[in-house]
Amino acid sequence: MDVTHPSDTASDAGTPAPVGRLGATSIDCPDPARLADFYGALLGMRRLVEAPDGSVIAIGDGAQTLAMMRVDDYVAPTWPEPGQLQQMHLDVSVTDLDDAVTRAVTLGAREAGHQRDPGRWRVLIDPAGHPFCLTTVGAN
Repeated sequence: MDVTHPSDTASDAGTPAPVGRLGATSIDCPDPARLADFYGALLGMRRLVEAPDGSVIAIGDGAQTLAMMRVDDYVAPTWPEPGQLQQMHLDVSVTDLDDAVTRAVTLGAREAGHQRDPGRWRVLIDPAGHPFCLTTVGAN
């Protein structure tokens, strides 16, 4: 079986090969340890790197990496209200929305008051105030 790398086919098609690949998604927060523990449990990730002062903690699962970064004057998003806009947003694919919401809340999330399409997406708020979605889209 002949396997080609996506960057090889991109170059062959006249599209330049990418410069690199995404290494991590970084999330601003007041307490990196708390947020790393939350997302580690929610996504099945483990700690990969931690700054000696705890200001940056990266977690991963072998394919994806999230980094939590301390911001001293952090202000949580006020979404969907105006004021402080979202600083990031994750969609987490799940097979059972109700079960996933229950489990995420047990880990420290809370359900958002605003739900646009609760049959397919549930908006929750992480311990640092960032909205994220649990969704059945992409779960299968």
